[in-house]
Amino acid sequence: MTTRQEAIAACLRLPGAYEDYPFDGNWAVMRRRDNGKMFAAVFDRQGRVWLNLKAEPEWGEFWRRVYPAVLPAYHMNKRHWISVILDGSIGEAELERLIEDSHRLTAPRPPAAKKEPPCSSTG
Repeated sequence: MTTRQEAIAACLRLPGAYEDYPFDGNWAVMRRRDNGKMFAAVFDRQGRVWLNLKAEPEWGEFWRRVYPAVLPAYHMNKRHWISVILDGSIGEAELERLIEDSHRLTAPRPPAAKKEPPCSSTG
């Protein structure tokens, strides 16, 4: 996966994914229909295609250590997001896993269980 079209297509294969252009035309924001949250951003920077993805902090650190094309996220929270330069150095399976993980991490959370008030005894 090295092109903008390939990255967008990979994101759109996920359930409920859609593409949005809330900024200038350079940024394709991939969102979830169930909550509208962004799970990926595809954009051109420094003559290359970049992909911002949400990642658990420890996994983001792992991917940055393993692949030089994975960096702290451009224009995003550096702890919870990574940028991937689509230069062909990362295999399709790994990229798809990163996209799927980001999609999963932005899923709606189940409602918190209501706590029952403590029983009060009068007596």
